[in-house]
Amino acid sequence: MIAEEEALSTDDRDFVTALASGLEVILAFDESQPRMTLSEVAARTGMNRARARRFLLTLHALGYMRKQGRNFELAPRVLQLGYAFLSANDYRSVIQQVLEDITAECSESSSLAVLDGDDVIYVARSAARHRLMAITLSVGTRLPAAHTAMGRALLAQLPDAELDAYLARVELSRHTDKTITDKAALRKCIRKVRQQGYALADQELDSGLRSLAVPAFDANGRLLGAINISTNAARVDLDTLMTEYLPLLQRKAREIRATIS
Repeated sequence: MIAEEEALSTDDRDFVTALASGLEVILAFDESQPRMTLSEVAARTGMNRARARRFLLTLHALGYMRKQGRNFELAPRVLQLGYAFLSANDYRSVIQQVLEDITAECSESSSLAVLDGDDVIYVARSAARHRLMAITLSVGTRLPAAHTAMGRALLAQLPDAELDAYLARVELSRHTDKTITDKAALRKCIRKVRQQGYALADQELDSGLRSLAVPAFDANGRLLGAINISTNAARVDLDTLMTEYLPLLQRKAREIRATIS
């Protein structure tokens, strides 16, 4: 694995622009745009039509893209890219069982996410029957780290220089009337998370969505991600979240640390 400080810049001679552009085309497809024409892909990626066409046809030839008339969509083979990550991290089955135990104990959804750029990405999840958000949360879902409990729990683990860089570049969008959009206030919030060891996001990303998260480490102190419990504010009050759900999360985080080496 390349250390963070050794990561290439885009103007480095070893940076493969074609590979980066191909991945950008794949990532252009999501829940809101599962199927697009060449022109739509070009517009969404900022590429010209000729360049976007070459990448789409190459991905199609490799089996990662399907073409139906003028429309392109991701092929099931793309799932192999995600499976490669999951299979390379042999702790996933342990994490999944922990998340399912949390759901069984409190009847709420629980997830593990990792930091990816300015977002968190869900890599494991145990869903309760309650619907929490307008979008469907599942493995692979990306949400802004600034406005999620898991994101803040992970941002709190960053060295000061990396946190400063994040705060300098991130754009804070308002999602509800509770959303923190002031960077100084967000910095203060993240510092508090560092001190107390857990993060709370109360209806900042979606009205009614209340989430609590703690970082999860292995036995060697390596950060695996953050685990959370997410619930509806109308169903679970803050007192219950802090007195019952926080100890549960902390206990399960200790269990992960004792189990995964």
